[in-house]
Amino acid sequence: MSDVFPRWTNRLPGQIIFGLLLIGGVVTAGLTYYFTPKYTRVGYQPTQPVPFSHSIHVQQLGLDCRYCHDGVEKSWYSNVPAADTCMNCHSAIRANDPKLEPVRASYKDQKKPVEWVQVHKLPDYVYFNHSVHVNRGVSCVECHGRIDQMDEVRHEKQFSMTFCLDCHRDLSNSRDYLAQGDSIIEELNKKITEINNATDIDDKQKKDSINAITAQPDEDAGVFFDLSQDLDNKRLRPLDKITDLAYDRSKDEDNNKKNFVKEWHIKTSENCSACHR
Repeated sequence: MSDVFPRWTNRLPGQIIFGLLLIGGVVTAGLTYYFTPKYTRVGYQPTQPVPFSHSIHVQQLGLDCRYCHDGVEKSWYSNVPAADTCMNCHSAIRANDPKLEPVRASYKDQKKPVEWVQVHKLPDYVYFNHSVHVNRGVSCVECHGRIDQMDEVRHEKQFSMTFCLDCHRDLSNSRDYLAQGDSIIEELNKKITEINNATDIDDKQKKDSINAITAQPDEDAGVFFDLSQDLDNKRLRPLDKITDLAYDRSKDEDNNKKNFVKEWHIKTSENCSACHR
């Protein structure tokens, strides 16, 4: 009796399973790579009901971010201003501009807020506290970019887990490096004291010895610590410069050498529970 199916069909189930696994793997890899905030959120710039320009209000008029977002220093979220905040100025300035009609309508009836479209949004399972970050020298620009230069707000940076952890790890590394530096400096000071108290060498030999260990405190142990290096994490800034998005700390002679990580006792967490509560 002849075979109903050709012999090559015996391999067909295995080939189908292999093909399905291959396609599933490719689809999974594509979703994992491309369906991240970097691709799905960065560049997002929705049309708002009122064409509010941060560039005009911040750069030209000099408004502080906290005039509108007045809860950012004391709350976990950064609030959108109510219509009465806008009308503090616009009751006199462009009072009849048709573009501001949604603001005027909301001001007259507070049960009808302006329907702003949210741009920056974290998943529901992520906890982020604005006040904690702002009060420890993390400026708006670190997460939102140069929003003071935007006519329409857009999503500038990816809000991925990697984005957050990179910042936390930088601060942790800075803190560990500071701790290492304190230990080395303490040991270095002991050696300098011993050299200065030595009676069997002259002043020139003392000076040469001190210069040698200061340049390389512990070469044998593989420790290379540059005493002139600014150890502080550059993401941090003085609190009075939080909303100055054009601020360049490297040009600030009063603060460019301060170690805010150490001064403010900053202890970042890389534990899951820090953000997933």
